[in-house]
Amino acid sequence: MNGNEVIAEQFEANRSHLRGVAYRMLGSLSEADDAVQETWLRLSRSDTGSVQNLGGWLTTVVARVCLDMLRSRKAKAEQSLEDQTGEPVFSNTCVKTVTQGSAGNDPEQEAILAESVGLALLVVLDTLAPAERLAFVLHDMFAVPFEEIAPIVGRSEDATRQLASRARRRVQGADKVPSAEIFAQRKVVDAFLAALRAGDFEGLIAVLDPDVLVRAESEGGLREIRGARNWAKGAVAYQARFPLGQFGRVMQLALVDGSVGIILAPAGRLERVLRFTITDGKIRECDIIVNPERLGSLEIATLSE
Repeated sequence: MNGNEVIAEQFEANRSHLRGVAYRMLGSLSEADDAVQETWLRLSRSDTGSVQNLGGWLTTVVARVCLDMLRSRKAKAEQSLEDQTGEPVFSNTCVKTVTQGSAGNDPEQEAILAESVGLALLVVLDTLAPAERLAFVLHDMFAVPFEEIAPIVGRSEDATRQLASRARRRVQGADKVPSAEIFAQRKVVDAFLAALRAGDFEGLIAVLDPDVLVRAESEGGLREIRGARNWAKGAVAYQARFPLGQFGRVMQLALVDGSVGIILAPAGRLERVLRFTITDGKIRECDIIVNPERLGSLEIATLSE
């Protein structure tokens, strides 16, 4: 086996890791594959004879490639949201299937990958500055030391720690309400989402206030849906439009402005948010938000297990 074959074999041994780093950095499977390919091209043009840790070297290279890609698209980071308007979900008068993310060459594979990483995490990562995202991903998700990350972002080690710390606070969210209240909210919203995924009409009725009020954004403005049975009927019809097993991949619990809500984020791309008002263990009100500007103003954070 010649030298080029050895290098190629070592690269293939690291490909899965590099793809994982790139996907978390970029949030797009096709872009992650582009970054991995660019890393291979840089490897093939480099003299790595003196490199003792090729895996670490490749991680650094793919991180630099991803950082360049993030910076180049920063000005249009919200572009994917501009055309995402539509009728309210869960209305018994209009049921619209949520478009599955299409940035990757294999939407099914990308959906599975996004689910494994966490939809809420991908949504929050997309709000971070490029350097913050890189510092958080490399350190918190792949245990790369700050001393190795600092040269990539062009900061001191202490400044790089601060980048990761800021990103971590955004990802985890601020403690706006007591944990006991979050626990109680989560129990209700979790039951709602489980019933929704199963198309369980009675299960939905059980967690909805009989006089629940739903305010849903649509192309025609704000629409209101009143009554548990009306909304549950539309919700079950909406769920039935998805192929078996696919529905659960687009929805996930998350902290929305400090309270437990639901995000719809096919392949990690935020399309709409359900924000709840919960009283006495029942969902009394729900705002369904699809407007890109309003979505961008929400504070989304991951919900710890």
